[in-house]
Amino acid sequence: MPDHPTQKLKLLVFDVDGVLTDGGIYYDNDGKESKRFHVRDGFAFKRAMEQGLHVGVITGRQSNVVTHRMNELGVQLLIQNCKDKRQGLETLCQQAGVQPSEASFLGDDLIDLPAMHICGYPMAVADAVEETRAAATYITQTPGGHGAAREAIEHILKSRGDWPNVMARFNP
Repeated sequence: MPDHPTQKLKLLVFDVDGVLTDGGIYYDNDGKESKRFHVRDGFAFKRAMEQGLHVGVITGRQSNVVTHRMNELGVQLLIQNCKDKRQGLETLCQQAGVQPSEASFLGDDLIDLPAMHICGYPMAVADAVEETRAAATYITQTPGGHGAAREAIEHILKSRGDWPNVMARFNP
C-alpha cells in the first residue's frame, strides 16, 4: 500500500505500563517490583528491527525490570521516569535521527496523548482510555500486556508490505 501512512515510519515507540504490560504493578514482600511482558511483543520488536525500523520505549516510571527486558531485546532507545512524553518522543526521534512525523506511538492513557499528537501514526491498545482511543489512527483489538504491541507491529509491517520478508524467514 504505497500511500498508507505507515510507509514513512522509521521509529516505533511504545509505552510500558498498560501497553507492554497489563498495567498491573507487582511487588514482593521486600518491595521489589516485577512485571509481566508478553513474549510475542518481544518477538515483534526483533522482527521490526530486522526490517530496518528503530524501536523505542518511553515510560512514566523507573524500573530495573524494564531496563532488563529492553536490554534482552536489544532496544537501545529507552526513556524512563518520563513525565512529558512529547519531550520524550522528541528526544528518541533525535537519537534515532528521524522526525516525529516518521514515528508511531502506542499508548493507553492520558499521559501518552502529547506524544500521540506529534507522532506520524498514533495508536492505542484496545483497553486504552476513551480519549486515547479517540486520538489514535489505529486501535489494537488486543488489550495491553497481551500481545497488543505485536498486533500493532504486525499491522505496520503488513501495511508497509514488509510482512512477506518476515514470513520468508519462517516458511520453508
